Amino acid sequence: MTGPERRRPRSARARKDIEKYLLPQEGWEIITQRHWAVLIEPTLKFLPVLAAGVWVLVFDPDNRFTSSVGLLVIVGALVYYGLRLAEWWMRHFSVTRRRVLLTSGVIVRTVTLLPLRRITDLTWQETLGGQLLGYGTFRFESAGQDQALRHLTYVPNAQQVYQDISALLFGRDYGGPAAGGDEEGEDERDLSVGPGAGGRRADDRHDTQPIAGSPPQET
Repeated sequence: MTGPERRRPRSARARKDIEKYLLPQEGWEIITQRHWAVLIEPTLKFLPVLAAGVWVLVFDPDNRFTSSVGLLVIVGALVYYGLRLAEWWMRHFSVTRRRVLLTSGVIVRTVTLLPLRRITDLTWQETLGGQLLGYGTFRFESAGQDQALRHLTYVPNAQQVYQDISALLFGRDYGGPAAGGDEEGEDERDLSVGPGAGGRRADDRHDTQPIAGSPPQET
C-alpha cells in the first residue's frame, strides 16, 4: 500500500482495535485519523478554564474554599481535554473494497459502517481553514437516506482520500476493481439478461426447426 493515508495506525492498541472489526482477509485500503485541527476548539476552551482554575487556586492559598474550587476547576479542565485527546487518538476512518467504517469512542467503542455499493453521491468540501491546514469534509449520500456516516469532518489530505475513494467506487471504469465486487474479482451479474435454461442468455436468438414426422399444421 502506498500514499500518505495508507499507513498503519499510530498505536498498536488502535491497530488491534481496527483489525478486530474487519472480515477475514478483508484488509483496508484507506485508514486515517482526524486532522489535528479538530483539537483547536477544545484547546481554546481548555486553556482559559485552566488559567482561571490556577488563578483561583493561588489567589488566596490560605482560603480552603477557593483553593478547593480552583483545584476542581483544574481537574475538570484536564479531564475534559484528556478525553478530547483520547477521542482524537482512537477515532479512525477506514475504507475497504466493500465498506466504509468509522470507529470512535474511548470507554465505549462504536463502529459505524456504510457499504460502498450503497453510496450514491460523494461530496468533498474544503473551507478556507481546511485549505490552509490541509483537511476537508466528506458527505456521503445513500439512496436518499440519512446515514450515521453521512458527515466526516477534519479528514486530512482530503484530496488524496477523495481520489482513493473514487477509485474504489468507479474502479471498473478505469480497469480496476469495483466497489462491492467479490474479492476474487467476480462481479454480480444482471439476472434480467442472465443465462436462461440450458445456459443460454435471455437475449440470444435460437431459431427452431419443425420436428420430423409431425403432422402438418392447418392453415
